[in-house]
Amino acid sequence: MAVPASPRHPLACSILLLTLLYKALATATTASACSHLRPQDATFSRDSLQLLQDTAPSPPQLCPQHNAPCSFNHTLLDTNNTRQAAKTTLDVLQHLFKILGSPTTPHHWIDHQRQSLLNHIQRYTQHLEQCLARSDTRSQTRGPRNLHLGINKHFSCLHTFLQDNNYSACTWD
Repeated sequence: MAVPASPRHPLACSILLLTLLYKALATATTASACSHLRPQDATFSRDSLQLLQDTAPSPPQLCPQHNAPCSFNHTLLDTNNTRQAAKTTLDVLQHLFKILGSPTTPHHWIDHQRQSLLNHIQRYTQHLEQCLARSDTRSQTRGPRNLHLGINKHFSCLHTFLQDNNYSACTWD
């Protein structure tokens, strides 16, 4: 017999996205890989994390607990290789931009905040692309295949989960 899903309080804010942004973007190794950039361009500001929180207020109703089959392997983000950290951050940002930029985001999200967040992500992505283009050769930027497959698999799973649940506000949260 199935156990009924416990409702989530509407104040829980897109923890998965916050965790991914924080873990991938707040790393010092990413900034050190792009030492030629100005400090404000080499790090993803905490303002961007605040923008995500402001963009995605919780749905107005209690949500049933959705058990997404997608667990993110946080060891994918653990590296001492600065170039690899920058490439991994770039991959995560590109996936987040695609998901957050889709027209299927919940209607209760604040559009101008979402646009600001997308602008932050795009600007940081461009800086990382410039950094990697200047400092790496093709063989150095490719990185471990399993790492990028793991990231791609996770975001594919997230996309499928959102799609299977009709992109509902509760599913996003």
